[in-house]
Amino acid sequence: MSETRSDGELLRAVAADADRRAFEELYRRYAPWLRARLRGRCADAAVVDDVVQETFLAVWRGKARYREDGPSADVAGWLWRIGSRRLVDALRGDGARGRLRQALARLRHRDEVSAEERVLAGVEHGDLAGALVRLSPELRAVLQATVIDGLTTREAAVLLGIPPGTVKTRAMRARKQLREALA
Repeated sequence: MSETRSDGELLRAVAADADRRAFEELYRRYAPWLRARLRGRCADAAVVDDVVQETFLAVWRGKARYREDGPSADVAGWLWRIGSRRLVDALRGDGARGRLRQALARLRHRDEVSAEERVLAGVEHGDLAGALVRLSPELRAVLQATVIDGLTTREAAVLLGIPPGTVKTRAMRARKQLREALA
């Protein structure tokens, strides 16, 4: 039976030798704890999972340096500081999802008119085209993302850079305004 290595031994093995077993043991030891702590700060499980992965990836790649003699000698506290910073970055949009959202927004706001916009502009059944044009840009964007593009509420939220609840509210307001305009 092998001895259980200390946290410091595991981190030295990861840093010096890229010891995969040491890394896996460290991950098994601390990932559930870190995930639980981060869930207390963020309800989005996908964001929390990304942050946990980014935290341990920083440890594996050596971007996060552990100092046994410094103020961060406690491994759990050290991992918490890395994870909490990564969570703040993710929530500010600096994480992978934020970069994806920015890339999608850049693609979405090109100068050329999209095929969907041409179709919407050409709709001649009733006064739908006019009713759509009279919607505010925010409401029209939500309708386009959810109805025309077929995105889920969460996907539309990422694309538009707004909370999912705001997507739902705007979609509801847009439908109500369209019903009133077409009645």
